[in-house]
Amino acid sequence: MTQPQADSRNLRNALGRFATGVAVVTAIDPDGHPIGLTVNSFSAVSLEPALVLWCLDNASHNLEAFRRASHHAINILSVDQQDISNRFATWPADRFAGLNWLPGAGGAPVFPECCATFEVANEIKQAGGDHTIFIGRVEKFAESEILSPLLFHAGQYRKLADAQED
Repeated sequence: MTQPQADSRNLRNALGRFATGVAVVTAIDPDGHPIGLTVNSFSAVSLEPALVLWCLDNASHNLEAFRRASHHAINILSVDQQDISNRFATWPADRFAGLNWLPGAGGAPVFPECCATFEVANEIKQAGGDHTIFIGRVEKFAESEILSPLLFHAGQYRKLADAQED
């Protein structure tokens, strides 16, 4: 059942069997422009202090801008925000054109109508294979208890199904 490590497509498929939420991570680049991208590599690290992490491919054209940003925002998308996920997963494009957002900590764009948002001080950038791991301290967060999250599993968007009670 195991595959050789060199078989990255099969490894990616196997990793995709783990259902994740979908987030857009945003920041302000050194020229003062908003940047952002879709990720599913978001995780809590610690409650005390409040730390979260996300990962970025080292080949990303945004890597240096995220490394230099004082803050970033992690926008956990709701099931109705699949279009935002697609927009921020596409390159090249003006991802922020016509999009409603508010400046969060350090100016990082925060989107309304998300399941949750985290405004994070960019503290640790650690090499991890072909990605960089960003660990940040949560300065501010918000959540919506009524919105369902957008999920990603096996290469497709998914949504939660409520359990049926007898």
